[in-house]
Amino acid sequence: MNNTFQKTSLLEMKNITKNFPGVKALDNVTLRLEKGEVLALLGENGAGKSTLMKILGGAHSVDSGAIYIDNKLIKFDSPSQACDVGISIIYQEFNLIPDLTIRDNIFLGKEKTRKGFIDYNFEKRKARTLFGKIGLKIDTEVLCSSLTVAEQQMVEIAKALSIKAKIIVMDEPSATLSNNEVLKLFSIIRDLKRQDISVIYISHRLDEIFEVADRVMVLRDGVNVGEEDPKCIDRGVLIEKMVGRTIKSEFPKNTVIPGKERLRVENISDGANVHNISFNLHEREIIGFAGLVGAGRTDLMHLIFGIGKPTSGCIFLNGIETKINNPRDAIRNQISLLTEDRKKHGLVLNHSCIENFGLPNLKKYIRFPFLDKRKERDAFENYVSDLKIKITDHESMVSNLSGGNQQKVVLAKWLESNSDIIIFDEPTRGIDVGAKYEIYLLINQLANKGKSIIIVSSELPELIGLCNRIIVMHEGYIKGEVNDMTTITQEEILKIAFS
Repeated sequence: MNNTFQKTSLLEMKNITKNFPGVKALDNVTLRLEKGEVLALLGENGAGKSTLMKILGGAHSVDSGAIYIDNKLIKFDSPSQACDVGISIIYQEFNLIPDLTIRDNIFLGKEKTRKGFIDYNFEKRKARTLFGKIGLKIDTEVLCSSLTVAEQQMVEIAKALSIKAKIIVMDEPSATLSNNEVLKLFSIIRDLKRQDISVIYISHRLDEIFEVADRVMVLRDGVNVGEEDPKCIDRGVLIEKMVGRTIKSEFPKNTVIPGKERLRVENISDGANVHNISFNLHEREIIGFAGLVGAGRTDLMHLIFGIGKPTSGCIFLNGIETKINNPRDAIRNQISLLTEDRKKHGLVLNHSCIENFGLPNLKKYIRFPFLDKRKERDAFENYVSDLKIKITDHESMVSNLSGGNQQKVVLAKWLESNSDIIIFDEPTRGIDVGAKYEIYLLINQLANKGKSIIIVSSELPELIGLCNRIIVMHEGYIKGEVNDMTTITQEEILKIAFS
């Protein structure tokens, strides 16, 4: 694709270079964006996408290079200056104050006053107009804490429109949305295009890129490795550009024959979100749980792991009925859970990588009354090597890692616990395709070693590609089971869910 800038470009970021201590985050990167265009910005975790957008948003300065908007050289030293020229960034973790109303959040810092008092009536009318532009009717006086994730995202978009944004950056906007909510998001993006508003769309879900993007730009190791028309590029070629190597199969298939039954769940319910669920799991088997957001899959996994108590039903481990009253019981019975929200439930973000690794495994490293730090360090180093965890040292704060590397730290701590049953709840959410592939390989290796694996995922291709069989849930009930992975389609799984 021709990278020569056109005079009509709304945004031009030319030859952007940014260095951090010991790391060249961006190396002579050039980006252009036209009015009313959706540009997909792709790359693995650590490729430089976030750094480039933080420069555009005024959070980072450049070491060299220049930014032009409407052919005018722009220099800003703060996010507020970026807002002033029409740039709005919607981060994956929303920038909303939960205990304020929708209207308060939209006008925070730019309140409309009249004779020294906030003009609430004006703000209410303006807020309704903003939501009208994205086709949404909502009570702007409710607290943001009461909103769904999708509704919070709409508030962020309304905030962007309130500053008359010309450019809206969306960072992993669909990571926690249902299929219907994603379709609504795409509809809003198309409406933004019709208003000549440009969107930079960052996502690891490649299916979305082909659906919504006009053009694709790929970063790898801080370098722009190409721009493509999504209508003219093969998915496999796009993945190769991102990871810099050939991946023969996006989903390496597990071919090991399952062994004896390891887990059996009989008629388990929680009185709210899980109703009379029964299934079993064997050695060396990978089973998937499919269903829409709210289907009860995570609630079921929590019951198995001892988070919450069932109102009825039984759990059998190796044929013996077992009471699991709390996560400690689950861990003692060789069950581990990699939660869907690794930052909230899987990690202690203000602790180091090695501290997070050691927390569920302290008994292994205690040489009473002291902690054998050398033994802990040696064990962690093995996983750093085997899982290819990218850290500067063991004492690095886990909050500073990319999403993929954070997930690997969570995986390492549970692998060290030597669990027989490993539950992965949304294991690749927010993770790039290269890191996804490595996690898929690890899941297969675990199955090959005799582990029993459960995968809860909203990505149906992931379940179809990895699992021996798939259990389909809807509104807390099992609606069906798929045993033939060779012919099943995503559409057929959704039909089972609604049957």
